[in-house]
Amino acid sequence: MRVAMFGYQTWGHTTLRTVIESDHEVVLAVTHPPSEHSYESIWSDSVEDLARAHDVPVHLALTPDDALRVALEEAKPDIIVANNWRTKLPRSIYDMPPHGTLNLHDSLLPRFTGFSPVIWSLISGAAETGLTAHRMDDELDTGDVVIQRSVPIGPRDTATQLVQATIDLIPEVLLEALGAIESGTAVWTPQDLSQRTFFHKRADIDSRIDWTWPAEDIDRLVRAQSDPYPNAWTHHRGRRIRIVEAHVSQGIYGGTPGRVFIHEGDGMAIVSGPNAHLGRNRALVIDAVRTEDDDRTIPAAEYFPRGGGYLTDAP
Repeated sequence: MRVAMFGYQTWGHTTLRTVIESDHEVVLAVTHPPSEHSYESIWSDSVEDLARAHDVPVHLALTPDDALRVALEEAKPDIIVANNWRTKLPRSIYDMPPHGTLNLHDSLLPRFTGFSPVIWSLISGAAETGLTAHRMDDELDTGDVVIQRSVPIGPRDTATQLVQATIDLIPEVLLEALGAIESGTAVWTPQDLSQRTFFHKRADIDSRIDWTWPAEDIDRLVRAQSDPYPNAWTHHRGRRIRIVEAHVSQGIYGGTPGRVFIHEGDGMAIVSGPNAHLGRNRALVIDAVRTEDDDRTIPAAEYFPRGGGYLTDAP
């Protein structure tokens, strides 16, 4: 089939590479200009560079415009494939090819519709994430599903590991979906939208640690903000620090959430959770930190030579 690819960052790059290396023909690559946004400057393999290296026509746009419609009309694709296209496509675009638009979304739809689905999956305590190939429609990530593949979320997995695992699924899912569509054997399954969960884009404040959360939840937040993502953060003695590594304590600790309490092993136990004054909660044990003025990873025992003081939302 003649394929127009809409995508951005490593997700779009992997999708484009998959189609280039297949029996299908890429007739147009549509992508966004480079961005300095913290979540867009990582996983930043260039769709534009890959397309130009293979003599694929490129259209750069932040949002759909008249020039894009003209480019599509001239390219005459049989199908559009989209992966990590960041702005809404109108029906006049996504329904233009005979087979419409196949979108790849890195969650098990209808759960974790929207933005940063792997990160939100990990933070929320989901048992698995994955990749869904579905038909684009008027709403965000709500179209009929043709293929899904899952990835289990292990007890110590990080977002970085899980994102890579879902990226690794792209060739298998995409080629199977395109083959079924081309042969006319695709089975499209409507989503049960009563099960839909919809998550917003992540910003800096979403990585701030709330010490009234249970330690298990904070531990997942830290792992969800693994390098190269902006790390989970808090304040200590007026200084913002990033929590690079942590785990849930063995012991039970009581008091006020955020209290820098006592060493457990090589880490520092921080009182955590709701009703911490009742003394029924595990603590979060911080293993390593970074400060805002030093990118060095500092062992917790070095940064916290003794207990005392509190970790807080603000300086």
